[in-house]
Amino acid sequence: MNPSVEDLIRERVYSCHNCRNQISRHDDIISKGFQSVKGRAFLFYEAKNVREGAEENKMLITGNYKVRDLYCNECGQLLGWKYIKAYNVTQKYKEGKVVLEKFKITPASS
Repeated sequence: MNPSVEDLIRERVYSCHNCRNQISRHDDIISKGFQSVKGRAFLFYEAKNVREGAEENKMLITGNYKVRDLYCNECGQLLGWKYIKAYNVTQKYKEGKVVLEKFKITPASS
């Protein structure tokens, strides 16, 4: 069966696994090779419909960062974090980007 024109133009997105609030676009994925304490995670250019927590310094797998936790603005679920500052020059590319934990998001179509 051939897909309809409507299916072809439908945008692939990721939503909060808890409430299905749209969080990010599939096209905004930079890497699927990230790791969080609880499992796999994806690095995105940006996230929408999220609330940022307070800035804090965290030691992560690849070094020390200033980050903000990201919460779904619909249900309050912790989804991941946003890199504010990377202290290691080789990790500067992460600044301003977001990491969403794979088990906290679900693929969907807009």
